[in-house]
Amino acid sequence: PKTDIVFLKVHKSASSTVMNILFRFGETHNLSFAFPLGGGYQLYYPHHFLARFVQGFSPQSPRRFNILCHHMRFLQPEVQKVVPSSAVYFSILRNPVQLMESSFMYYKGASAFSRVRSLEEFLSQPYRYYNPASGDRHYARNLMTFDFGFNPDGEVSPERVQLMLKAIEASFDFLLISEYFDESMVLLKEMLCWDLDSVVSFPLNSRDSSTKSPLPGSVVEKLKAWNRLDWEIYTHFNRTFWERIDRDIGRERMRREVKALRERQAELARTCLQGMGSVAPKDIKDSSLRPLQHGAARILGYNLKHGLDQELERTCRRLVTPELQYSSLLYKKQFPPQPP
Repeated sequence: PKTDIVFLKVHKSASSTVMNILFRFGETHNLSFAFPLGGGYQLYYPHHFLARFVQGFSPQSPRRFNILCHHMRFLQPEVQKVVPSSAVYFSILRNPVQLMESSFMYYKGASAFSRVRSLEEFLSQPYRYYNPASGDRHYARNLMTFDFGFNPDGEVSPERVQLMLKAIEASFDFLLISEYFDESMVLLKEMLCWDLDSVVSFPLNSRDSSTKSPLPGSVVEKLKAWNRLDWEIYTHFNRTFWERIDRDIGRERMRREVKALRERQAELARTCLQGMGSVAPKDIKDSSLRPLQHGAARILGYNLKHGLDQELERTCRRLVTPELQYSSLLYKKQFPPQPP
């Protein structure tokens, strides 16, 4: 199994669920993580990543970490200073239309969104609300482009787009697609030589459907145009995702693997969870399993069954522990607090 990994955690793209998978794998195999200084949750995002943002990095001692997966704005020469040269690089993408709708609900406080009631209102005159110079502009335009390290307000000429796609291809071994999450997990398992249980997960940081509403076609077209760079990235890597599956796995085996993954997930849900799935924040009984609530979104969580034996309790708890709590836990393990 591959143990040196860089995961570019793209916002609002099921990346918290992938992060949980990496946390569990790293913990099980006793791997080291490149944590933000002081145990924070982001690597000084939205600044471009620098090696010195990582706890325990020093230019004098060439210490390398196994897994880099916290939110960052990608900058490969700096990333290479903190992970081994053998590291596998991957990321996950989401359809920019759904991504922006999610971003709008989640980052309602961002300057571009704070004065509008709806996404439609924003898209009717985006430049009335959007300021390219504001520090949080990226939440409102080409968020994936920004996370990959590029300019979200860059020009959209075919040449520029090609350069950007080539640069991403040169840096990343593969990109997953959140709309095909189960297929993505099978591909991830294949590329990293992991076993099935390593890529099983329950959806984390997802919001309840009461805050989701379908967008009219006219808005969808405006969204694509406004996020044109993201749209180019998404359509390109959605295509190569399926090309890779055809080449490396084949559709027939993919169907079998996805079925096995879903069956294992259902089995774990029956074993671990009260009820069969996620619950509203107010209904989560164990406060240590309550996810951070953000913006106008209602982030769901889980209740574990009572009376699980110790080993099973541990497995189940890891699967449903929200990102911030899990990150803190692993940070304390890797950097135990010094006794006074």
